[in-house]
Amino acid sequence: MSAIAWTAAVSLAAWLWLLLCQGFFWRTDVRLPVRREPDGWPSVGVVVPARDEAEVLPASLPSLLAQDYPGRAEIFLVDDGSTDGTGELARELSRRHGGLPLTVSSPGEPPAGWTGKLWAVRHGIGLARARDPEYLLLTDADIAHAPDSLRGLVAAARAGGFDVVSQMARLRVESTWERLVVPAFVYFFAQLYPFRRIGKRGSRTAAAAGGCVLLRADAAERARIPDAIRHAVIDDVALARAVKGAGGHIWLGLAERVDSVRPYPRLHDLWRMVSRSAYAQLRHSLLLLTGTVAGLALVYLVPPVALVAGLVAGDAMVAVLGGAAWLLMTGTYVPMLRYYRQPLWLAPLLPFTAFLYLLMTVDSAVQHYRGRGAAWKGRTYARPDTVPEEG
Repeated sequence: MSAIAWTAAVSLAAWLWLLLCQGFFWRTDVRLPVRREPDGWPSVGVVVPARDEAEVLPASLPSLLAQDYPGRAEIFLVDDGSTDGTGELARELSRRHGGLPLTVSSPGEPPAGWTGKLWAVRHGIGLARARDPEYLLLTDADIAHAPDSLRGLVAAARAGGFDVVSQMARLRVESTWERLVVPAFVYFFAQLYPFRRIGKRGSRTAAAAGGCVLLRADAAERARIPDAIRHAVIDDVALARAVKGAGGHIWLGLAERVDSVRPYPRLHDLWRMVSRSAYAQLRHSLLLLTGTVAGLALVYLVPPVALVAGLVAGDAMVAVLGGAAWLLMTGTYVPMLRYYRQPLWLAPLLPFTAFLYLLMTVDSAVQHYRGRGAAWKGRTYARPDTVPEEG
């Protein structure tokens, strides 16, 4: 066998392993458990960190205000240094729509060692705890909830005995680049953190989706949330790990009626979304970066290259191995495209999208070593090796 045939064979073997041994990550049927309403409804504090969110608040905040929840619930929107009138707009939306009580507050600039979002979350949790809620709903300012969203989250947490119930909001998919990149983003996330493993007791896999996290207040205290993860850029995964590490039981699945209203119309917008945290996901390790680039190339780029090379060279074995690996890749991507209601002809284009993610990951590392750290909402976070530890 030639070197390219061996490489194509390894790629096919990798896809067989991913298909059968990686927690069936490609399936999209991990949804909120069937709701069994509890005898009594616990109180909930809803914490919404918001920085320059005036564009999306009119489409998201009214959905929180209109929650049909039988128990006591209150919203705490933390205006994290906005310059676009986010706080005043939130008050106006509350006056106009009514519904759940809304408190708007500002935490001031975060101290050294804190990311801005987590500093805002800490402030919001502090406000909520004054009401002594049993649960905290941490939700981003761009997330729109169906009227029964909070009921479903609480009922699932009660029925399953979960300390964290998180739903990955359905992201917007309207522009051409969103169609190419967004479903793949969720597909890759599920490949890294198979949802079935997250909910299993004893499993080490832990993750959450930061846009929609229902968290037991006492579990947050045990895990020292958010103080224990104060400098995390990927705060949702860090939160899940902290809660699970403190003995908590967590669950993550795909949402059916929780949607992100934030648009990413250009490739540049999606590039920033991914590259701001990609190298942080690799723990700022050049070794992990090298392995990730090589892995993405082997798993996603080798199959189409081998198929084309085999056909051109008349090497049937290389063409068959590459084609079989590409077919498996395409088949595992189909359920995610169906979940996002996208045409299935996008499935064979996954190698192209994976190549974009490879470039985004490399760019994330380049920005890190240029000293820019992770940037979001006009704020750049320091590199981890420059952040002072707090006692």
